[in-house]
Amino acid sequence: MEDSVFTKIIKRQIPSTIRFEDDEFIAFDDIHPHAPIHVLVVPKKQYETLEQVPMEDTNFHARLLLIGREVARIMGISENYRFALNIGKELQAVHHVHLHVLGGWKNLPKARDQRFG
Repeated sequence: MEDSVFTKIIKRQIPSTIRFEDDEFIAFDDIHPHAPIHVLVVPKKQYETLEQVPMEDTNFHARLLLIGREVARIMGISENYRFALNIGKELQAVHHVHLHVLGGWKNLPKARDQRFG
């Protein structure tokens, strides 16, 4: 499998604004933000889609969400934020699992997308 653009960020071959990092995950600003704050949480191990992560790996699934919550706290949006996770080659712009953490809207009622409740 060829390195994704995210793997190149992890290897520091491409610069990025890193917001969180540990042994298994990294979080950095999205270069095409869809919100005032838009950070991607990415596992350092490259899985093309979430469907490649074994269902039994509950630690991976839980850590992905926990780190997303931590990023929201770090970014000062823990009271109002959204997660987005696209799954599949037709939906993912980058074929490397990543969780979008979005927030920072000043006028929350206008920012709310009714399709997602």
